[in-house]
Amino acid sequence: MMEILGFKPRKGVDTLRIGDNEELVLVDHFGGMPAGRVKPMDHGIIIICTAGAAQFEYDGQTIQLNKNDLFLYMAHSVVEKFMSSPDFDCREIWFSRGVMWNMNMFTKSSLSDLLPLKHNPKVILSDTDFAMFDSYYQQLGYHMRNSSVVLYPDIVRSIVSTFLLETLSVLRRDGEQVVTDHTQESSGIHGKKLAERFLQLVEQSDGRIRRVDEFAKMLHVTPKYLSKLLMETMKRRPSVMVHFYTLKAIENRLRFTDMTMQQISNDLNFPNASFFGKYFKEHTGMTPMEYRTKYQNNQEEK
Repeated sequence: MMEILGFKPRKGVDTLRIGDNEELVLVDHFGGMPAGRVKPMDHGIIIICTAGAAQFEYDGQTIQLNKNDLFLYMAHSVVEKFMSSPDFDCREIWFSRGVMWNMNMFTKSSLSDLLPLKHNPKVILSDTDFAMFDSYYQQLGYHMRNSSVVLYPDIVRSIVSTFLLETLSVLRRDGEQVVTDHTQESSGIHGKKLAERFLQLVEQSDGRIRRVDEFAKMLHVTPKYLSKLLMETMKRRPSVMVHFYTLKAIENRLRFTDMTMQQISNDLNFPNASFFGKYFKEHTGMTPMEYRTKYQNNQEEK
């Protein structure tokens, strides 16, 4: 099988970020993806095509982009077979998992509410929609360039939050009926509800349950069936979603509490602090303390 290439937002001209922080990056005049199978590992990406056309496969689904199309790339998905016209151009907003959690986007929405977006990640923007997103993009760029403004980090977070919510709104507004029909055809109403219930249970566990077979037992199905169902509906293994929410739980405690590593380990039901540290480093490349220190330093720089 062809190797999957990790992909990060570029640096330099036509890009904006807060210092060297990769959590939020604006990329203007982005011409396309590199060849091969590509996975921007820990970022979601909002892509708005401003000229030309492109085609690629997104987790096996063929996507075509034309001018005024908006596409939402969800983290850990694979893009391949990218082709584009010579004049293809787009804007991108890269945002990390941490940015989403900091925005408190899921106060009234859960991860299960994002299920339809896997089947309908693209929408054709009306002129009104495009003008709205252009306004947000310009505001975001202005404030990221002017870090001396009072309350600068809070203003940037507020604009990004609204941008993300508007993106979810237009995608769900235009794709609701298509998604419903597709889901019912592929796995049935029962399967859709079971997948949603699994995601709700994972969310509610807040990182304290990490065994897929425990969730399968709660749902009265086998782990094999649960895995098959999640692959059909989200192109994800159950373990990926479990790890996703476990990391969210750990990051929230490292960022927003003064809990010790031992306290976090105990709270999230890890066997011991050493196992907890190894788990976090395996999935993030940093120890919990390195992550906490990096986040605190970023906050001080802001």
